Amino acid sequence: MITMLEMDVFKQDLNAVRGMLDEAGKSLQIDHLREQLVEYNEDMGSPGFWDDTERAQKVSAKASSVESRIKHYEGLISRADDIEVLMELAEEADDESQVEEISSEFASLKADLETLRLQTLLTGEYDGCNCILSLHAGAGGTEAQDWTQMLYRMYTRFCERMGFAVKLLDLLEGDEAGIKSVTFEVTGDYAYGYLKSERGVHRLVRISPFDANARRHTSFASLDVSPIIEDDGDIEIRPEDLRIDTYRASGAGGQHVNRTDSAVRITHIPTGIVVQCQNERSQVQNKEMCFIWLRARLAELKEQQRQEQMGEIKGELKKIEWGSQIRSYVFQPYTMVKDHRTGYEMGDVNAVMDGKLEGFVTSYLQKL
Repeated sequence: MITMLEMDVFKQDLNAVRGMLDEAGKSLQIDHLREQLVEYNEDMGSPGFWDDTERAQKVSAKASSVESRIKHYEGLISRADDIEVLMELAEEADDESQVEEISSEFASLKADLETLRLQTLLTGEYDGCNCILSLHAGAGGTEAQDWTQMLYRMYTRFCERMGFAVKLLDLLEGDEAGIKSVTFEVTGDYAYGYLKSERGVHRLVRISPFDANARRHTSFASLDVSPIIEDDGDIEIRPEDLRIDTYRASGAGGQHVNRTDSAVRITHIPTGIVVQCQNERSQVQNKEMCFIWLRARLAELKEQQRQEQMGEIKGELKKIEWGSQIRSYVFQPYTMVKDHRTGYEMGDVNAVMDGKLEGFVTSYLQKL
């Protein structure tokens, strides 16, 4: 027998969910998204659309992204309707066995609704872009290089959870273990919007496996995140401002060691920005990737200069040392991950290292 109290709780939950969905729909400007999708579809159906392959691919990708957001929102609306029907049937039949199913459906719907609400916070100019991430070991020697490798794994796991694709661009291995630096591209809906919150210095506290005396060490690594900007002519890159060097790619041996000077490093002399790539198959491909990255870095710099206080593009990147970290990861004598910008923390450090970063991302975006 279903009690009145149980049904009242369900009804209150449903009203709350519908209210949040209505709010999310307004934030997403769902009607405007539907109009955009109609325009994209009309454009894709016009004669000669696919003659310009590059433009066609960009329009198709935008249409797919917009359609995905609409379907996500409409899917949640439909699931809320299904729960209401389930509640009505359970109440009419006075079937207590339905209580567990209704509760389970609510839990699943609320979790997916949180993801949608998070998307409504991604309103920055570059939030919808793909991005390039660069991790660099800081103070701490081998321990810091091992920490950099741990962070690289953490972010690849987070990207897997979010459905993003990861492509390695450049990697410099550590002297004894770990990595000194790694650069990788992340592609997916709102990749930059989600990952921009991670920019800054990350601090590790643990008993070092590289210390024979089992002492506790503090290590640092920094993460930089740049949005990949379309080449619309807004960012000018003059050949005379560049120094382009080629060198032999390094690796762990075997097929990873390049026998030709295919790796490329580009220095933008006016700004001092340096980008390099060695993981593509040819020098031409590595050079092309370097230019994409350089354009992203220059766009980032331009936005930084436009804002008085570094703004949402440059964020929290600081000197890689004690006192400048955005987040601390403590393994001993207790376990805790704490974000110093928002105060958000988690006690399950292993879950965080497996890529469970949604709580940190949400709390950061809500604070903006």
